[in-house]
Amino acid sequence: MVEAGADLGLEQLTLYCLSSENWKRPEAELRRLMNLLEQFLVEERSTIMREGLRFATIGRREGLSDGVLKEIDKTVQMSSQNTGMRLCLALNYGARSEIADAATEIARKVQAGELSLDEIDESTVADNLYTVGMPDPDLLIRTAGELRLSNYLLWQISYAELWVTEKFWPEFRRPDLIEAFHAFASRDRRYGGLKG
Repeated sequence: MVEAGADLGLEQLTLYCLSSENWKRPEAELRRLMNLLEQFLVEERSTIMREGLRFATIGRREGLSDGVLKEIDKTVQMSSQNTGMRLCLALNYGARSEIADAATEIARKVQAGELSLDEIDESTVADNLYTVGMPDPDLLIRTAGELRLSNYLLWQISYAELWVTEKFWPEFRRPDLIEAFHAFASRDRRYGGLKG
C-alpha cells in the first residue's frame, strides 16, 4: 500500500497500526506486535529512502518499547529531507486521547499566559493535535466491512469521505486502493454548500 500510495501521488498516507485500546490484549501478543513493528521499521527503511518518503508517527510514545522508539527516531531523522509522500503510522493512538492532550496543552498555555481564552478557536485546537502540520484526510478506508471509526482521527476526518470494503487488511491490494480512489473521485464534495 505504501508503494502504491507513492506511485499514485498521494501527499500523505496514514495507517492505523496500534490503537491505544490495543494494550488490553495479552502481553505475549503485545510483545509480538512490538517485535513486528521494530522489524518493519528496520526492513522498510531502505524502501522509505528509495521512494523518497517522509516518515512520521502520531500517538503517545509511552508504552512503546525502547527498540521501537529508537527505530522510529532513526527513520524520522533519516527521511526528514525527503520530499515524497509522508508515511504516517498511528502508534499507541486514540483520537479521544489526542483531543484530551490538545485540551491539556491549550489549558497549560492559557495558564502560562501564552494564550487567552478569546484566542481559542478551531485552528488553536488543530495546532495542538498530534497531526499539526499534516493535511486532514480526504478519504478514510475501512477494511473488513467495519462501519465504525474506531477512535481514529475523529477531529481530522470531519469532511473525509468514507469507503468500506469487505476485504481484510492483509488482502487489501493496489487494485482495491484504485477502486477506492475511483469511488472517491465520483463523489460530490460540497463541505456544507449547495450542489454545484
